[in-house]
Amino acid sequence: MTTYDHRPALTRADGTPIRVLAVDDESSLTELLSMAMRYEGWQVTTAASGSEAVRAAREVRPDAIVLDMMLPDFDGLEVMRRVRAEDPEVPVIFLTAKDAVEDRIGGLTAGGDDYVTKPFSLEEVIARLRALLRRSGAGAARNDSLLVVGDLSLDEDSHEVTRGGDEINLTATEFELLRYLMRNPRRVLSKAQILDRVWNYDFGGQANVVELYISYLRKKIDANRAPMIHTMRGAGYVLRPAG
Repeated sequence: MTTYDHRPALTRADGTPIRVLAVDDESSLTELLSMAMRYEGWQVTTAASGSEAVRAAREVRPDAIVLDMMLPDFDGLEVMRRVRAEDPEVPVIFLTAKDAVEDRIGGLTAGGDDYVTKPFSLEEVIARLRALLRRSGAGAARNDSLLVVGDLSLDEDSHEVTRGGDEINLTATEFELLRYLMRNPRRVLSKAQILDRVWNYDFGGQANVVELYISYLRKKIDANRAPMIHTMRGAGYVLRPAG
């Protein structure tokens, strides 16, 4: 029988239960996931195909999605693309086959926030979901502090990010990465530090996920502007005011 540590319940900002959409064509797996999530006090909706998942996401507006990469009609990447066309910031955790490296990298490159390989423990999925929900702001008590570095500002309460007055839209993981950089301006942060702080777990030594998300941030923060995010070769990354 699966056991869980006692942890404070995560809820939405208005106090209602967190909503999670679990998508897999194996009913036994979605039943187990549902059981574990309901134990957390979350509201769970399940789907067994891509089309069902897109329809369910439109109806329930989930705070996070656990999404199998391989589905009977179309794959998880297409589900994420369709869902995010209507809800751009919803966090996604992909379920992938143990040896399907291409699926994992493909999912992250396409904008997925995390992945878990099958077979997995329910504790691991819940821990990843809790971390992701906190990063997205869905299950966290927010503060009103405004971080400002040069002409870049980040509102930790509203999740609004601007540079030079221009609004910048970030995913939940991109936001948390930028927040970490902005809380440590002019300080060189190693990949290991970033992995530990932003992802909250050992990413299996795959520090290339940091490079991937740094590149995403650069395209949004530094595009057509003086760069603020700098690579310190062999040391890590640093955020500095432009100029």
